[in-house]
Amino acid sequence: MTVFDAPDYRDHEQVVFVSDAATDLKAIIAIHNTHRGPALGGCRFWAYASEEEAIADALRLSRSMTYKSALARLPLGGGKCVVIGDAATVKTPELLRALGRAIEQLHGRYVTAEDVGVTPEDLRIVREITPHVAGLPETSGDPSPMTARGVFVGLALAAERRLGAETLDGVKVAIQGLGAVGRALAEQLHAAGAKLIVADIRPDAVQRAVVELNAEAVTTDEIFTAKADVFAPCALGAILNDRTIHALKAAVVAGSANNQLARAFHGEELKKHNILYAPDYAINAGGIINIAHENRETGAYDAVAAAAAVDGVADTLAEIFDRAEADNLPTSAVADTIAEERLNEA
Repeated sequence: MTVFDAPDYRDHEQVVFVSDAATDLKAIIAIHNTHRGPALGGCRFWAYASEEEAIADALRLSRSMTYKSALARLPLGGGKCVVIGDAATVKTPELLRALGRAIEQLHGRYVTAEDVGVTPEDLRIVREITPHVAGLPETSGDPSPMTARGVFVGLALAAERRLGAETLDGVKVAIQGLGAVGRALAEQLHAAGAKLIVADIRPDAVQRAVVELNAEAVTTDEIFTAKADVFAPCALGAILNDRTIHALKAAVVAGSANNQLARAFHGEELKKHNILYAPDYAINAGGIINIAHENRETGAYDAVAAAAAVDGVADTLAEIFDRAEADNLPTSAVADTIAEERLNEA
Protein backbone atom coordinates (compact mmCIF):
# COMPACT_ATOMS: atom_id res chain seq x y z
CA MET A 1 0.00 0.00 0.00
CA THR A 2 1.26 3.48 -0.87
CA VAL A 3 0.43 6.67 1.02
CA PHE A 4 -1.74 7.77 -1.91
CA ASP A 5 -3.84 4.62 -1.47
CA ALA A 6 -4.14 4.93 2.31
CA PRO A 7 -7.76 5.18 3.49
CA ASP A 8 -6.97 8.35 5.45
CA TYR A 9 -5.15 10.17 2.65
CA ARG A 10 -7.18 13.29 1.82
CA ASP A 11 -5.24 15.39 -0.69
CA HIS A 12 -2.39 15.95 1.74
CA GLU A 13 0.11 18.48 0.43
CA GLN A 14 3.18 16.65 1.72
CA VAL A 15 4.09 13.53 3.69
CA VAL A 16 7.70 13.26 4.85
CA PHE A 17 9.34 10.11 6.17
CA VAL A 18 12.20 10.93 8.52
CA SER A 19 15.01 8.68 9.72
CA ASP A 20 18.31 9.16 11.52
CA ALA A 21 20.58 6.16 11.91
CA ALA A 22 22.62 7.63 14.75
CA THR A 23 19.60 8.11 17.05
CA ASP A 24 17.26 5.49 15.52
CA LEU A 25 14.73 8.24 14.81
CA LYS A 26 11.80 7.08 12.72
CA ALA A 27 9.11 9.69 12.17
CA ILE A 28 6.39 10.80 9.79
CA ILE A 29 5.46 14.44 9.24
CA ALA A 30 2.16 14.93 7.44
CA ILE A 31 1.24 18.37 6.10
CA HIS A 32 -2.41 18.36 5.14
CA ASN A 33 -3.19 21.95 4.19
CA THR A 34 -1.45 25.34 4.40
CA HIS A 35 -4.12 27.56 2.79
CA ARG A 36 -4.71 29.52 5.99
CA GLY A 37 -1.11 29.48 7.20
CA PRO A 38 1.73 27.18 8.30
CA ALA A 39 0.68 23.67 9.25
CA LEU A 40 0.74 23.56 13.04
CA GLY A 41 0.23 20.31 14.90
CA GLY A 42 1.74 18.48 17.84
CA CYS A 43 4.38 15.78 17.78
CA ARG A 44 3.13 12.42 19.05
CA PHE A 45 5.63 9.85 20.39
CA TRP A 46 4.01 6.41 20.33
CA ALA A 47 4.95 2.73 20.07
CA TYR A 48 2.83 2.00 17.01
CA ALA A 49 2.20 -1.64 16.20
CA SER A 50 3.11 -1.06 12.55
CA GLU A 51 4.24 1.61 10.11
CA GLU A 52 0.77 1.49 8.52
CA GLU A 53 -0.77 2.40 11.87
CA ALA A 54 1.65 5.31 12.28
CA ILE A 55 0.90 6.57 8.77
CA ALA A 56 -2.83 6.39 9.40
CA ASP A 57 -2.46 8.36 12.64
CA ALA A 58 -0.34 11.06 10.99
CA LEU A 59 -2.78 11.41 8.09
CA ARG A 60 -5.90 11.53 10.24
CA LEU A 61 -4.47 13.86 12.84
CA SER A 62 -3.03 16.31 10.31
CA ARG A 63 -6.37 16.60 8.51
CA SER A 64 -8.10 17.09 11.85
CA MET A 65 -5.70 19.94 12.62
CA THR A 66 -6.57 21.64 9.33
CA TYR A 67 -10.27 21.51 10.16
CA LYS A 68 -9.68 22.48 13.79
CA SER A 69 -7.77 25.64 12.86
CA ALA A 70 -10.18 26.54 10.06
CA LEU A 71 -13.22 26.10 12.29
CA ALA A 72 -11.64 28.41 14.87
CA ARG A 73 -10.68 30.85 12.09
CA LEU A 74 -7.00 30.70 13.04
CA PRO A 75 -4.25 31.77 10.61
CA LEU A 76 -2.90 28.22 10.61
CA GLY A 77 -3.03 25.08 8.55
CA GLY A 78 -2.94 21.47 9.64
CA GLY A 79 -0.04 19.14 10.16
CA LYS A 80 1.17 16.40 12.48
CA CYS A 81 4.35 14.60 13.39
CA VAL A 82 4.43 11.08 14.77
CA VAL A 83 7.57 9.47 16.10
CA ILE A 84 7.57 5.67 16.17
CA GLY A 85 8.80 4.25 19.47
CA ASP A 86 8.29 4.09 23.21
CA ALA A 87 9.06 7.56 24.55
CA ALA A 88 10.19 6.09 27.88
CA THR A 89 12.99 4.10 26.25
CA VAL A 90 13.73 5.67 22.86
CA LYS A 91 13.43 9.42 23.39
CA THR A 92 16.78 11.15 23.93
CA PRO A 93 18.04 14.73 23.52
CA GLU A 94 20.01 13.59 20.47
CA LEU A 95 16.89 12.12 18.86
CA LEU A 96 14.93 15.32 19.54
CA ARG A 97 17.68 17.37 17.91
CA ALA A 98 17.57 15.06 14.88
CA LEU A 99 13.83 15.65 14.72
CA GLY A 100 14.51 19.39 14.89
CA ARG A 101 16.81 19.11 11.87
CA ALA A 102 14.06 17.38 9.91
CA ILE A 103 11.52 20.05 10.83
CA GLU A 104 13.97 22.82 9.93
CA GLN A 105 14.34 21.33 6.44
CA LEU A 106 10.64 22.09 5.85
CA HIS A 107 11.41 25.83 6.11
CA GLY A 108 8.41 26.73 8.28
CA ARG A 109 5.72 24.84 6.40
CA TYR A 110 5.27 22.74 9.56
CA VAL A 111 5.36 24.01 13.15
CA THR A 112 5.52 21.41 15.90
CA ALA A 113 4.10 21.43 19.42
CA GLU A 114 3.39 19.12 22.37
CA ASP A 115 1.34 15.92 22.11
CA VAL A 116 1.29 12.45 23.64
CA GLY A 117 4.79 11.45 24.75
CA VAL A 118 6.28 14.92 24.17
CA THR A 119 6.61 17.59 26.86
CA PRO A 120 7.21 21.35 26.65
CA GLU A 121 10.70 20.61 28.01
CA ASP A 122 11.31 18.28 25.04
CA LEU A 123 10.29 21.12 22.74
CA ARG A 124 13.05 23.29 24.21
CA ILE A 125 15.55 20.78 22.84
CA VAL A 126 13.90 20.76 19.41
CA ARG A 127 13.97 24.58 19.54
CA GLU A 128 17.76 24.46 19.79
CA ILE A 129 17.75 23.40 16.13
CA THR A 130 14.68 25.06 14.61
CA PRO A 131 12.52 28.09 15.43
CA HIS A 132 9.44 26.29 14.12
CA VAL A 133 8.25 25.20 17.57
CA ALA A 134 5.23 26.38 19.57
CA GLY A 135 4.10 25.85 23.16
CA LEU A 136 7.43 26.35 24.90
CA PRO A 137 7.31 26.66 28.71
CA GLU A 138 8.28 30.33 28.54
CA THR A 139 5.43 31.19 26.12
CA SER A 140 2.03 29.50 26.12
CA GLY A 141 3.40 26.30 27.68
CA ASP A 142 1.45 23.10 28.15
CA PRO A 143 -1.81 23.42 26.13
CA SER A 144 -3.64 20.82 28.23
CA PRO A 145 -5.33 23.23 30.67
CA MET A 146 -6.70 25.35 27.84
CA THR A 147 -7.84 22.27 25.94
CA ALA A 148 -9.69 21.13 29.07
CA ARG A 149 -11.22 24.59 29.47
CA GLY A 150 -12.62 24.45 25.94
CA VAL A 151 -13.99 20.95 26.48
CA PHE A 152 -15.61 22.06 29.73
CA VAL A 153 -17.51 24.97 28.18
CA GLY A 154 -18.47 22.83 25.20
CA LEU A 155 -19.67 19.98 27.39
CA ALA A 156 -21.74 22.40 29.44
CA LEU A 157 -23.41 23.73 26.29
CA ALA A 158 -24.12 20.21 24.98
CA ALA A 159 -25.61 19.19 28.33
CA GLU A 160 -27.85 22.23 28.26
CA ARG A 161 -29.00 21.52 24.70
CA ARG A 162 -29.72 17.81 25.11
CA LEU A 163 -30.43 17.43 28.84
CA GLY A 164 -31.88 20.85 29.62
CA ALA A 165 -29.25 21.22 32.33
CA GLU A 166 -28.79 24.88 33.23
CA THR A 167 -25.74 23.92 35.31
CA LEU A 168 -23.58 20.81 35.56
CA ASP A 169 -24.52 20.26 39.20
CA GLY A 170 -25.59 16.63 39.49
CA VAL A 171 -24.89 15.77 35.84
CA LYS A 172 -23.18 12.38 35.54
CA VAL A 173 -20.11 12.39 33.31
CA ALA A 174 -18.19 9.26 32.34
CA ILE A 175 -14.58 10.22 31.57
CA GLN A 176 -12.48 7.81 29.54
CA GLY A 177 -8.84 8.70 30.15
CA LEU A 178 -7.26 10.73 32.94
CA GLY A 179 -4.20 12.09 31.21
CA ALA A 180 -3.30 15.78 31.35
CA VAL A 181 -6.52 16.96 29.68
CA GLY A 182 -8.83 14.33 31.13
CA ARG A 183 -7.65 15.03 34.67
CA ALA A 184 -7.96 18.82 34.24
CA LEU A 185 -11.47 18.36 32.82
CA ALA A 186 -12.39 16.10 35.74
CA GLU A 187 -11.28 18.77 38.20
CA GLN A 188 -13.37 21.44 36.51
CA LEU A 189 -16.42 19.18 36.36
CA HIS A 190 -16.04 18.24 40.02
CA ALA A 191 -15.84 21.92 40.98
CA ALA A 192 -19.06 22.49 39.02
CA GLY A 193 -20.86 19.76 40.97
CA ALA A 194 -20.86 17.04 38.32
CA LYS A 195 -20.82 13.37 39.36
CA LEU A 196 -17.84 11.56 37.85
CA ILE A 197 -17.37 8.02 36.58
CA VAL A 198 -13.79 7.40 35.47
CA ALA A 199 -11.62 4.82 33.75
CA ASP A 200 -7.97 4.78 32.78
CA ILE A 201 -5.34 2.16 31.99
CA ARG A 202 -3.33 3.54 34.97
CA PRO A 203 -4.78 2.41 38.32
CA ASP A 204 -3.00 5.20 40.20
CA ALA A 205 -4.71 7.89 38.09
CA VAL A 206 -8.09 6.30 38.77
CA GLN A 207 -7.41 6.03 42.50
CA ARG A 208 -6.45 9.70 42.68
CA ALA A 209 -9.74 10.67 41.06
CA VAL A 210 -11.66 8.45 43.49
CA VAL A 211 -9.96 9.99 46.53
CA GLU A 212 -9.67 13.60 45.41
CA LEU A 213 -12.73 14.04 43.16
CA ASN A 214 -15.16 11.54 44.73
CA ALA A 215 -15.29 9.71 41.41
CA GLU A 216 -16.69 6.24 40.80
CA ALA A 217 -14.16 3.88 39.24
CA VAL A 218 -15.03 1.43 36.46
CA THR A 219 -12.95 -0.67 34.07
CA THR A 220 -11.89 0.54 30.64
CA ASP A 221 -14.56 -1.70 29.11
CA GLU A 222 -17.31 -0.67 31.52
CA ILE A 223 -16.88 3.05 30.84
CA PHE A 224 -18.82 2.72 27.57
CA THR A 225 -21.87 1.23 29.29
CA ALA A 226 -21.76 3.46 32.37
CA LYS A 227 -25.12 4.97 33.30
CA ALA A 228 -24.04 8.54 32.65
CA ASP A 229 -25.59 11.60 31.06
CA VAL A 230 -22.40 12.49 29.20
CA PHE A 231 -19.62 10.31 27.82
CA ALA A 232 -16.32 12.24 27.66
CA PRO A 233 -13.67 10.38 25.62
CA CYS A 234 -10.30 11.81 26.63
CA ALA A 235 -7.93 9.04 25.55
CA LEU A 236 -6.89 8.05 22.03
CA GLY A 237 -9.03 8.05 18.90
CA ALA A 238 -11.41 5.80 16.95
CA ILE A 239 -13.33 4.80 20.07
CA LEU A 240 -16.77 5.65 18.61
CA ASN A 241 -17.31 2.62 16.44
CA ASP A 242 -19.81 -0.13 15.60
CA ARG A 243 -19.40 -1.78 18.99
CA THR A 244 -19.18 1.16 21.36
CA ILE A 245 -21.92 3.37 19.92
CA HIS A 246 -24.49 0.62 20.48
CA ALA A 247 -23.24 0.23 24.06
CA LEU A 248 -23.42 3.88 25.09
CA LYS A 249 -26.03 4.87 27.66
CA ALA A 250 -25.15 8.58 27.56
CA ALA A 251 -27.21 11.15 25.65
CA VAL A 252 -24.19 13.37 24.97
CA VAL A 253 -20.64 12.67 23.74
CA ALA A 254 -18.26 15.52 24.51
CA GLY A 255 -14.57 14.90 25.14
CA SER A 256 -11.03 15.88 24.26
CA ALA A 257 -9.78 12.88 22.26
CA ASN A 258 -8.81 13.43 18.64
CA ASN A 259 -10.43 11.48 15.80
CA GLN A 260 -13.13 9.98 18.02
CA LEU A 261 -15.15 8.60 15.10
CA ALA A 262 -13.65 5.39 13.76
CA ARG A 263 -15.14 6.28 10.36
CA ALA A 264 -17.13 9.25 9.09
CA PHE A 265 -20.43 7.34 8.99
CA HIS A 266 -20.27 6.84 12.75
CA GLY A 267 -21.41 10.45 13.10
CA GLU A 268 -24.66 9.40 11.45
CA GLU A 269 -24.85 6.40 13.77
CA LEU A 270 -24.67 8.68 16.81
CA LYS A 271 -27.50 10.77 15.37
CA LYS A 272 -29.60 7.63 14.81
CA HIS A 273 -29.10 6.75 18.48
CA ASN A 274 -30.24 10.27 19.47
CA ILE A 275 -26.83 11.04 20.96
CA LEU A 276 -25.69 14.67 20.67
CA TYR A 277 -22.08 14.59 19.52
CA ALA A 278 -19.77 17.55 20.06
CA PRO A 279 -17.34 17.08 17.12
CA ASP A 280 -13.87 16.43 18.48
CA TYR A 281 -11.93 19.04 16.56
CA ALA A 282 -14.50 21.69 17.52
CA ILE A 283 -14.61 21.01 21.25
CA ASN A 284 -10.91 20.24 21.76
CA ALA A 285 -9.59 23.29 19.92
CA GLY A 286 -8.59 25.12 23.12
CA GLY A 287 -4.96 24.05 22.87
CA ILE A 288 -4.43 25.29 19.33
CA ILE A 289 -6.37 28.49 20.05
CA ASN A 290 -4.08 29.05 23.01
CA ILE A 291 -0.93 28.49 20.96
CA ALA A 292 -2.22 30.87 18.29
CA HIS A 293 -2.02 33.65 20.89
CA GLU A 294 1.74 33.37 21.24
CA ASN A 295 4.26 35.19 19.08
CA ARG A 296 7.04 32.75 18.24
CA GLU A 297 9.37 35.55 17.17
CA THR A 298 9.06 37.81 20.22
CA GLY A 299 7.90 35.30 22.83
CA ALA A 300 4.91 37.51 23.69
CA TYR A 301 1.81 35.70 24.96
CA ASP A 302 -1.52 37.11 26.18
CA ALA A 303 -3.06 34.56 28.54
CA VAL A 304 -6.20 36.63 29.18
CA ALA A 305 -6.98 37.02 25.49
CA ALA A 306 -6.23 33.34 24.93
CA ALA A 307 -8.65 32.24 27.65
CA ALA A 308 -11.41 34.46 26.27
CA ALA A 309 -10.87 33.01 22.80
CA VAL A 310 -10.97 29.45 24.16
CA ASP A 311 -14.36 30.17 25.72
CA GLY A 312 -15.53 30.84 22.17
CA VAL A 313 -15.51 27.06 21.64
CA ALA A 314 -19.07 27.16 22.99
CA ASP A 315 -20.09 29.64 20.27
CA THR A 316 -18.63 27.41 17.56
CA LEU A 317 -20.51 24.40 18.91
CA ALA A 318 -23.73 26.40 19.16
CA GLU A 319 -23.48 27.17 15.44
CA ILE A 320 -22.84 23.50 14.66
CA PHE A 321 -25.75 22.31 16.81
CA ASP A 322 -28.13 24.92 15.34
CA ARG A 323 -27.30 24.05 11.72
CA ALA A 324 -27.42 20.33 12.40
CA GLU A 325 -30.89 20.64 13.91
CA ALA A 326 -32.17 22.93 11.18
CA ASP A 327 -30.87 20.71 8.36
CA ASN A 328 -31.46 17.36 10.13
CA LEU A 329 -27.81 16.38 9.68
CA PRO A 330 -25.17 14.78 11.91
CA THR A 331 -23.16 17.35 13.84
CA SER A 332 -19.96 15.80 12.46
CA ALA A 333 -21.05 16.49 8.87
CA VAL A 334 -22.03 20.06 9.71
CA ALA A 335 -18.70 20.70 11.41
CA ASP A 336 -16.88 19.50 8.28
CA THR A 337 -19.01 21.77 6.10
CA ILE A 338 -18.33 24.86 8.22
CA ALA A 339 -14.61 24.09 8.36
CA GLU A 340 -14.49 23.69 4.58
CA GLU A 341 -16.35 26.98 4.15
CA ARG A 342 -13.72 28.69 6.27
CA LEU A 343 -10.92 27.01 4.36
CA ASN A 344 -12.41 28.43 1.17
CA GLU A 345 -12.36 31.90 2.75
CA ALA A 346 -8.58 31.63 2.50
